[in-house]
Amino acid sequence: MTTTQGNLASLSRFIFRAPRWYSSVGFALLIAAMTGVAAFDSRFIFEDAWEGLFYIGLPTVAASVFTPSVDRTLGGQLSRNQASLLALACELVTIAVLTVAAIVAVLTPLGQSFVVDALLVALASIFALRLFVIMAVSRQRLPVAAAAASIQTVSAALLLFIYSGTMRYLEFGGGPVARAFLFRPDEAPARIAAMQYIDPGKFALLGVLCLVYAGGVWLFLTVIDQPWQRSLGVSVLDFVRGFIGHVAEGSHELETFFEDIGEEALVPVSVLSVRRPEGSEKARFVLPMLHPGPMGDIGGGNLPRRIAEQADGLAFPPHATAGHDFNLVTEREVETVIDTATAAYQRIEYDDTATKSVQVESGEATMTGQAFGDTAFLASTFAPQFADDVEYAVGLSAISEARTDGLNDVMLADAHNCNNGLEGDDLGHVVPGSKRSFDMIHGAGELGTRLATASRHPFELGVAWDETPWEPADGIGPLGIRVSVFDVAGQQTAYVLIDGNNMVPGLRDRIVSRLDTVDQAEVLTTDTHIVNTMEAENQVGDAIPESDLVALIADLIAEAKADLEPVEAGMETETAEVTVFGNDRTEMLASTANAAVSMGAPLAGAIITAALSVSVLIFFVANL
Repeated sequence: MTTTQGNLASLSRFIFRAPRWYSSVGFALLIAAMTGVAAFDSRFIFEDAWEGLFYIGLPTVAASVFTPSVDRTLGGQLSRNQASLLALACELVTIAVLTVAAIVAVLTPLGQSFVVDALLVALASIFALRLFVIMAVSRQRLPVAAAAASIQTVSAALLLFIYSGTMRYLEFGGGPVARAFLFRPDEAPARIAAMQYIDPGKFALLGVLCLVYAGGVWLFLTVIDQPWQRSLGVSVLDFVRGFIGHVAEGSHELETFFEDIGEEALVPVSVLSVRRPEGSEKARFVLPMLHPGPMGDIGGGNLPRRIAEQADGLAFPPHATAGHDFNLVTEREVETVIDTATAAYQRIEYDDTATKSVQVESGEATMTGQAFGDTAFLASTFAPQFADDVEYAVGLSAISEARTDGLNDVMLADAHNCNNGLEGDDLGHVVPGSKRSFDMIHGAGELGTRLATASRHPFELGVAWDETPWEPADGIGPLGIRVSVFDVAGQQTAYVLIDGNNMVPGLRDRIVSRLDTVDQAEVLTTDTHIVNTMEAENQVGDAIPESDLVALIADLIAEAKADLEPVEAGMETETAEVTVFGNDRTEMLASTANAAVSMGAPLAGAIITAALSVSVLIFFVANL
């Protein structure tokens, strides 16, 4: 992950799931009742609460109930949960504006007329807010989105129209039906009745304000969308709609956006299978050169779990040498990867000999691995230095360097086990041409040479697995912790695979130093992005006690050693044709999004200031 991508990822602190619609509505009614007690002045407190529910809560309920149906009728996709949360937010905006206006009216000579004007501004403001959200989520044109966006504003205005004296100006002939249903100022609460009426011209002003604010929304979206259209050929609203749908509802609409910017790629998929002599599989290491992102279960975010579900033996899906440019664009692409892995597995030829594990250091890179017949498994780490993803080209070069006359195939895993999160200017991305890339390439070459010439011996394997008591919120995915222990001529090597996204600095080294019951050990993570749905960092060790983690790993190694039995192994690699983000697309997306965020706040502030200035001018002209 680069610094630019890190800046974008850090925005995840603003992500939350939309509550269920009835929770939003319930909270809105509670706030409305409390506001009624504070604002109205009747004989009984429960009557005040009821009036608050009626005048403040009712428009919110109307917006919660009718907005989804109107929006979907017009071709949108706003959910009931999203609509209720939006209505609640707009209610809070209205209450905040009226509270400030009431304080100003008490402390200044502006009086009740200022409160009415502030109310009109609040109603126009929530219309603009709703219009922006509905256009973003439903991708509707402005005139179409305005129908659903206006529900809360129209509902509130209609109540004012009926329960103030406004109808008196529209009463021709004084019919009893009109008086019975459309003119009830005497039934309004004391403080609203004190207004007596709202001049019909005020409602015309409200309409003008709504037009002005809608123009502001259109201008904001048009300006903010230009960088996306020029650089990526897509609309920012497509990204916003998919992003909101994923974080608020768990939908996969974001994949449609990623498909539009994706590129075709050929990626190696390597499978190392270890089986018992009678033929039953004991363990399977599967490594597609892809990145398990971008988030949650979008694209390949859940790739490790999907791979693990296909293995007969205990599956080990470590992290490959690939960055975010090699995220799968849709979950459908995972099926292609699985099919390719299955094809590779079916072509495997097994060998009953292996080498002892060898560890070499090359600059900042530490490479650990061992050969199985004429194939080899390698794991690379830069611990105790900070590092994140290894670029695809660097990994391919290292694999090529590791292949020698004695090794026909090599599986290279990025241990991905030491990072400092999003801190600092350099997040540890290993790119072509960097010193670290050459450290890794040279280390792979030296390790490959030593493994190719090392003596082979019959070997044993023991495995163990624990789902752990921790959840994705704790930094541990559904695969938990998996341990494999290879015993070759008395040397025992443990590979510990944790279903998480990187590890806090120093944790890998402390774990390895305490695993003194084996001769060699390496700790790897899957880089699953299931743990990053709600938080950009959330590394292994951020939330869980280190002592508990180390104790569990030690128990699993003891269990794996007790499970040792003679085995044979083999490896094959097939190539999958999939659609990924594409070269530099992730950086371009992150840069464009960061630029939009950077310019969005000042632009929104300028438009809001201009809209409020126009509002003041409109009120000034109207009162002349």
